[in-house]
Amino acid sequence: MELENIVANTVYLKAREDSNKGKSKKWRKILQFPHITQCIGIRTKIDGHVHRKFMAVCQCAYEKYEIELDERRPELAESIYNTFLAENCPEPVKLVDRSLIEQCQLHTGTKAQFMECTRQMKTFLAYEPFRLFEQSMYFHRYLQWKWLESLPVTHKTFRMYRVLGKGGFGEVCACQVRATGKMYACKKLEKKRIKKRRGEAMVLTEKQILQKINSRFVVSLAYAYETKDSLCLVLTLMNGGDLKFHIYNMGAEPGFDEDRAKFYAAEVLLGLDSLHEMGIVYRDCKPENILLDDHGHVRISDLGLAIEVPEGETVRGRVGTVGYMGKYTIIPSPLNIFLQVSPKIAAPEVIDNERYTFSPDCQERYSSRFCDEAKNLCQLFLKKSPKERLGCNSGRRGASEVKQHSFFASINWKRLEAGLVDPPCQFEEGSCGKDGV
Repeated sequence: MELENIVANTVYLKAREDSNKGKSKKWRKILQFPHITQCIGIRTKIDGHVHRKFMAVCQCAYEKYEIELDERRPELAESIYNTFLAENCPEPVKLVDRSLIEQCQLHTGTKAQFMECTRQMKTFLAYEPFRLFEQSMYFHRYLQWKWLESLPVTHKTFRMYRVLGKGGFGEVCACQVRATGKMYACKKLEKKRIKKRRGEAMVLTEKQILQKINSRFVVSLAYAYETKDSLCLVLTLMNGGDLKFHIYNMGAEPGFDEDRAKFYAAEVLLGLDSLHEMGIVYRDCKPENILLDDHGHVRISDLGLAIEVPEGETVRGRVGTVGYMGKYTIIPSPLNIFLQVSPKIAAPEVIDNERYTFSPDCQERYSSRFCDEAKNLCQLFLKKSPKERLGCNSGRRGASEVKQHSFFASINWKRLEAGLVDPPCQFEEGSCGKDGV
């Protein structure tokens, strides 16, 4: 058995080292483009999506300016102005009103400096340039790629590797797409277990929610297929282990320093925010479900207990994992309550949450490792009255209240959301988690 584990680990690590080595020898045949006449029918299905993608590409320069550090923004603003808007610039943009260009010259370094210029450019690009793009070879190549994406996915699409973990309905193993060599995690849900535990609705809800979410702070669904025995969800591969493993096993004593705890809390907050914006309540926030990637960033995983709540309505019921459930989940809860973020993640160490949950008169206690801001954040999250609780007075935008708390004063949210903030703790690939060998 030990020899089998060593072999499985070795094969898995070799696959992670170089994705090109894992490609099938027939990858060119698998990814062969069809003739364009076969793809024209796809055009009617994706017109709106193509337009949004086209416009997103055209505003990338402005987005780079918007997320730049405050001290560097004036320098970048001057560079953009001299390149595109000045009278003798090398790449002049002639579509912007002269009055707007003069305003840009006056307000150097502000976030809104090029906002009106960008709006005018987008208005222009939405018509004639987009029509020309649709007639070009680039659009035809895009349709060919979309045709390839629409081909049915089966177990033969992937090469399976070692088991990474096990759960109530099945197991998670590493897998690799034969055509590209890219690595994923395959969550196999056994049909017999699902039927026995009456989990059909829960599994279907998880798949539907994963299809809707597109956030760098929530695991993404890449593929979904079924076999005779299992339903398979192919998800983002997170090699860094879970947050609980790092809390208890990756240091001299349990817990994180304040900067690291703040970074993880901020990224989890952005993940919850992206779910809440779409009307989705997570309901199973715990360290085991917060996974780290190779670079030290975190993502929310396991949306099996998540539920969609219509605008203006509330969710009832006691749901979650014993010891991690919010204290007041049996009361109708506003959509945007962050029930478990503070006790388990935002604080540098763990509160005895199980005792706190089931003891109404129990008051949380904080050690000297908690700064005043961290204590205050935890206390605001644990207020009994929803009206007094942090994040409960802005509907689905409750995260905006949390972002303004003094504990997160040093966080640049735009840069963090864009993935431009380096994690406070980085590690060698394969050495950071219990599944990293």
